[in-house]
Amino acid sequence: MDVIGAGFGRTGTLSLKAALEQLGIGPCAHMIPLIEDQDQAQKWLDAAGGVPGALDAATEGHRSTVDWPGVYFWRELVERHPDAKVVLSVRDSGAWYDSTCRTIYPAAMKALDMPVVPPFARMAHATVWDGTFKGRFAERDFAIRVFEEHNEAVRREVPAERLLEFEVKQGWAPLCDFLGVPVPDTEFPRLNDTATFQARLSGVMDR
Repeated sequence: MDVIGAGFGRTGTLSLKAALEQLGIGPCAHMIPLIEDQDQAQKWLDAAGGVPGALDAATEGHRSTVDWPGVYFWRELVERHPDAKVVLSVRDSGAWYDSTCRTIYPAAMKALDMPVVPPFARMAHATVWDGTFKGRFAERDFAIRVFEEHNEAVRREVPAERLLEFEVKQGWAPLCDFLGVPVPDTEFPRLNDTATFQARLSGVMDR
């Protein structure tokens, strides 16, 4: 593992995934591909359940990880990969909460209504809604406090030389400087805004 993403989902993580892969630091693990890869989702679910070796199995073959479920295990990953760099993707906490309410939270609730709840949905609840937010994401102040306390913990626990605090609107320069790679001659990826997410999810859930 070369790069560990320590920022919550809806902080530009899909754009960051695309950027890392464009820089050759991939494959990069992210929540969205797990929607259609139930076997891989099961590995992460096993990891959340404490199954020995499951976290290694879930991250095998990946050079980087961003978003959930990886961020749920950020401390373990930082310890297991002492040479990996850590990127904390951030945004305004209120904007983060509002975006999450419009996208991944209602999607997760909808998934629970499926006739058979797939491993992906169970994994998302184990690592995000129950695991991270203790079943209280709907409480705005509580969820924002979890978000802010998480970011503070990363800043406090990861040595400064290993950590980049990053907003995707900053583009290539700080990320490439931190990773020691040339800046690509292309625009920084801009992916997964709210409208794009909702369209993608509708296509998957209506199959």
